[in-house]
This record gives sequence, structure tokens and C-alpha cells, in this order.
Amino acid sequence: MDLKILVASLKPYWIPADSIYLPIQVGAIGKDPIENFLRDDSGQNISEKNQFYSELSGLYWAWKNLDCEYLGLCHYRRYFGHRSFSRDPEKLRRSILNREEIEKLLDSNDLILPRSRNYFIETIRSQYIHAHSERDLIQVENILAEKYPEYLSSFEKVMNRRRVHLWNMFIMPKILADEYCAWLFDILFTYEHWMDQKNLIDEKRRLFGYISERLLDVWLCSKNLKAAEVDVVMLERVNWTKKIFSFLGRKFQSRR
Repeated sequence: MDLKILVASLKPYWIPADSIYLPIQVGAIGKDPIENFLRDDSGQNISEKNQFYSELSGLYWAWKNLDCEYLGLCHYRRYFGHRSFSRDPEKLRRSILNREEIEKLLDSNDLILPRSRNYFIETIRSQYIHAHSERDLIQVENILAEKYPEYLSSFEKVMNRRRVHLWNMFIMPKILADEYCAWLFDILFTYEHWMDQKNLIDEKRRLFGYISERLLDVWLCSKNLKAAEVDVVMLERVNWTKKIFSFLGRKFQSRR
């Protein structure tokens, strides 16, 4: 199986030795190269937009420049793997899926996704509004209505769910990834064309990365595809206390 999984990173970092993993320096334009990493500023690219698109600048590069049978995307600190509660770095690294395990999953599934996150007390729409901006969802829905009306019912279904696949992570046939990317980037570029980026500050600049997490589920909702959901191995500790207080803060602020 001709399988390539991009590992998006802004900095030098440990990378699995398995040859299926291709580290790529995202936002590489104008920066010193990272040894043994691909760069997202060669060929057709949007490297200069990385501050708004995050790991998607790497995905765009792969869509336009990488020839393979199966394409995947993960992050330098997030990989598909086996659930592990250990904080030992070596044990965590050993829990990352290898070629054989991924090929076995793809033998009986159309694609691989991270296990979905359940927000329990709110829908995907309300969570996005609290965390980001309702304007994004309104404009994306308007773009779908104008350019892809056949996806509107899927958009509504996803927005009313409580589960979502995060991090823009997937592994799927390249032919499917190409179809997805053509649809996704057309929507994002249309949104970008009219918005005022000068008003974006801090992590809100990464809004296209956040929007695309929801759009992946919209695209999948409209397809008859069988997906294997796999745990995500986090190589760095998650500050859950900070995340919970941030979540509660957004909920409180939205009601003021």
C-alpha cells in the first residue's frame, strides 16, 4: 500500500521511524529549514497563509504536490494510536499505529478518523459559537447555499450533533482526499476573499483550521463511507484544568 501520512510541525520534533510518516514544516516560507523535514512552501502552496490555516497549509501542499495511493494527516504531538494512560514518552511513542495496523484498518474501512469528541451539554453549533464566532457558521452556510446546496442538509445535521472529529486528522485514499480538498479549499478561499483579516487576533487567526474541523464532518455526512474511529495519542500533556476553565468562561461570557 502506497501510504503517506503527513506530520505537520512548526519546529523540530521527534518523528516515528516508520517510513509512512512524512514530517512537513508548515508555515515554512521565509524560515530556516528543519533537517529531514519536507516544506510546505515548494510547488503549489499556501505556506504564507499558515497563520490562518494552521496544518491545512500542509494538507494543501500534499493535495497539489504529493503522489500516493493513501494520504493521511496528523500532528507532531498527535498521532493515531492505541489508548494509553501512561505519561512515559517511550510507551506513548510505542502506542502509535504502524503501517501494518493502518493497512489492516483500511482493508475493512474506507478511511480512518480520530475518535470523535462528545460535547454532551451543547451542540456543535453552540460550541463553535461559544469558542469562536457565529459569523463563521453563517457565512459558511451562505457559501454552501450558493455553491454546494446539496450539502446544506448535512451541514444542518452536523451542527445539531454533539459529537465532532477534531484536529483535521484522517487517513483515506488520495482520490477521496483530492475530492475533499477541492471542496474544502474552495469554501475556505471564498470565505477568506471577503473577510477582513486585520481584525483577527491571537488564536482566532487560525479560524480556517477550526472551520475545517466541522466541514470534514459535513463532507463525510454526505458520503456513504465506512470509517474506523481510532484513539489519538497525545505526546504532550493536556492541561485539562485550563481547558475546563476556558470552556466555562466562554459559556458564562456568552450569557452576559
